[in-house]
Amino acid sequence: MPLILRSAALFVVAALFEIGGAWLVWQGVREQRGWLWAAGGVLALGAYGFVATFQPDAHFGRILAAYGGIFVAGSLLWGVVADGYRPDRWDIAGALVCLAGMALIMWAPRNGG
Repeated sequence: MPLILRSAALFVVAALFEIGGAWLVWQGVREQRGWLWAAGGVLALGAYGFVATFQPDAHFGRILAAYGGIFVAGSLLWGVVADGYRPDRWDIAGALVCLAGMALIMWAPRNGG
């Protein structure tokens, strides 16, 4: 699998674990669904930390900075699917800016760096 596709797939998996984990904690505590929901969220958040280590780029700061764009867009999408949230044009524009920034940080051509 080409490196960009592998990297993108890993970002999606990381988003599912991190956003899903945070959502489970939110449901368990804030929506009073119980500590099992929160515990599942904590496990998912821990799994997110491992997924990031499989990124092909070796720079921690770059990976986490780029992932920020995925997190922003993914969080809005999660809200649409899981909670019926309706993003406005500013939410969408902001997410697109974040995704463009993520692509620049992660996949811009570099000479030796």
